[in-house]
Amino acid sequence: MSFFKKLKDRMLRSSSKIDEGLDAIIEEGAVEEAPTEPERPATAQPAPAPQPPRAPEAEPAPAPEPEPEADPDPAPRPPAELEPIRVEDLAPTPADAPAATAKPGLLGRLMGRSAEPRRALDDAMLEQLEELLISADMGVDTALRVTANMAEGRYGRLMSASDIKGLLATEIARVMEPVARPLPLYPKTPQVVLVVGVNGSGKTTTIGKLASQFKAAGKSVVIAAGDTFRAAAVEQLQVWGERAGVPVLTAPEGSDPAALAYDAMTRAEADGADLLMIDTAGRLQNRADLMEELAKIVRVIRKKDPDAPHNTLLVLDATTGQNALSQVKTFQAMADVSGLVMTKLDGTAKGGVLVALADQFGLPIHAIGVGEQIDDLQPFDPQDFANALVGVEDFSQ
Repeated sequence: MSFFKKLKDRMLRSSSKIDEGLDAIIEEGAVEEAPTEPERPATAQPAPAPQPPRAPEAEPAPAPEPEPEADPDPAPRPPAELEPIRVEDLAPTPADAPAATAKPGLLGRLMGRSAEPRRALDDAMLEQLEELLISADMGVDTALRVTANMAEGRYGRLMSASDIKGLLATEIARVMEPVARPLPLYPKTPQVVLVVGVNGSGKTTTIGKLASQFKAAGKSVVIAAGDTFRAAAVEQLQVWGERAGVPVLTAPEGSDPAALAYDAMTRAEADGADLLMIDTAGRLQNRADLMEELAKIVRVIRKKDPDAPHNTLLVLDATTGQNALSQVKTFQAMADVSGLVMTKLDGTAKGGVLVALADQFGLPIHAIGVGEQIDDLQPFDPQDFANALVGVEDFSQ
């Protein structure tokens, strides 16, 4: 709960962009009055015609007066007189006619119908919504699909910004619901989790946070510092290992990472560890030599266990935007990616790329991160993410 309050607060650039964009779209073509208000003037125009008949109605009203001609009954007369007076007061007289026409408008406002500007959900508005979602890194195909679903059964209806935000959050959550799955745990030990990604995506801190969380859940965890070319990555993992009470296996700088992965599997098996998490060096998806090195690690691991790695997590930096799509495509081909973790949603991320990833690849999204603390990496919840992305205020508690 507190994590997604944090998510909402930290995704300011993303949610404010969509939030402000939606407000601007609605205001641009807003209709001043609710749909029923244009009809009221039409009924108000014939109203003067019925007004003369109502004047004669006022004449029969005194009819009750001749009935009580017998003045000896003053007590019953006052209540009888008060009742017709109240009925006549409620009836629209020529002087009261404008007040009567204003009354429904007031009731409409009390019902919340005129609380916000509204605009018809038409082709022009849908185009603007598509452009807004594309600018939020949701991608063309996903933006078109989401807006089409929003318009289904609602085309031509007057919508407020709050209505659109609610619909948008619902459609985004629907896209992402099938991919919101935690990291699966298997009975076979050690379960090998290979963590891959480009430089600076947050692989090392993600491994540290996951290892600490699994350790706190009662699992025995071993970390292999497979980024043998970057001393800072090894030191960072060692800090996390000490914090979580998890052993970190290292090798001399410049060593073959595939050999370290093989040795780590042997050690984890001997120690009876539940999980072995293997860090890898960051590599750009367009570097064929580095991607081949990753493929070599996978081949060597499978010599020890044909089913390994049991999970291959691709860590994505949310600030990379649409470039994340090409990363997933390449890493999936080279390392058989089984799930995603997205980090840095608290940065300049637009966030919509995660929706595009879910829509295009359907890979499980295990966790998302919004900061450096251990509790800033949490299981992915599609509805809370969708609410935070579009700026919906009523978060579930």
